[in-house]
Amino acid sequence: MHPHVLILGGTTEARELGFALSRREFVTTISLAGRTAAPAAQPVPVRRGGFGGADGLAGYLRAQRIDFLIDATHPYAETISANAVQAASRTNTPVLALRRPPWTAVDGDVWVDVSDAQDAVRALGECARHVFLAVGRQELTPFSTAPQHHYFIRSVDPVEPPLEVPHAHYILARGPFTESEDRAVFQSFSIDAVVAKNSGGEATYSKIAAARLLGIPVFMFRRPALPDCPSVATIAEAVAWLDHAVGLAVPRGV
Repeated sequence: MHPHVLILGGTTEARELGFALSRREFVTTISLAGRTAAPAAQPVPVRRGGFGGADGLAGYLRAQRIDFLIDATHPYAETISANAVQAASRTNTPVLALRRPPWTAVDGDVWVDVSDAQDAVRALGECARHVFLAVGRQELTPFSTAPQHHYFIRSVDPVEPPLEVPHAHYILARGPFTESEDRAVFQSFSIDAVVAKNSGGEATYSKIAAARLLGIPVFMFRRPALPDCPSVATIAEAVAWLDHAVGLAVPRGV
């Protein structure tokens, strides 16, 4: 019987890992939180929706006889990452985190370190600015407390409800984007501040490169503390970990 792998997804890496495992002797399922109305097509069967915390995830691991759990969620999805480690411990399921390394500032970058959206609002100051928000729909609400700014929000799905400010422009688009595309957006809207998460990877780096070239400060969310568990940074390393783990594993029910 082929080993069953559950990937907690929603990232480019999860999709790429699913594709890699689809060509090998694994039964693979990708779990999506369901926050995006029309997510990108996945190469393996998909489960949508939450689990109901660590207990719900543990129940799913048992019911579906999951052999290996891969946490390939966004670096800022600290709740599901914590639930994954707890559920894996309760069910004795081997778990691996696929975590992309954070970006690091290079010459020309102007980064302002902030802890979260509320901290970013304070750091932006009182004077009106043209702010490009690249933090995800879940973190937009605090910016309604600073209505003096002009906000430019790019998202895959419409922002509902809209941000309660007098000046908000919504850009519906799905990445990845190029540096020249983001530079054109910033220049078109006279952007003078970018608020972003340190997501890492290449897929969303274009806005960081564009801000550097235009001398625009980036108010960068620092990464949350994630639970301690085995982790790798690349698809190849994740596949190698699974291959090694399969060789060591005792089949369930034996």
